[in-house]
Amino acid sequence: MAGLTAATIRADVAELLHRKPDESFDAEDLFAAGLDSVRLMTLVERWREAGAEIDFVRLAERPTLGAWLELLAGQDV
Repeated sequence: MAGLTAATIRADVAELLHRKPDESFDAEDLFAAGLDSVRLMTLVERWREAGAEIDFVRLAERPTLGAWLELLAGQDV
């Protein structure tokens, strides 16, 4: 999956939450932090284009950056 790394995922999420990628927010509920369904869909599409096999529901069920990194880790992230 060229282009999709843990750093890329962190940077993408940070961008949508107006955070710095080096901030520690791995365990924070991203919906409580300001992520909404439209932004989540943006991430899903961006990551699918990079080769990830992920869907909206799987991410929405576990809305933390740490969980998303785990979900995507099996895909060589």
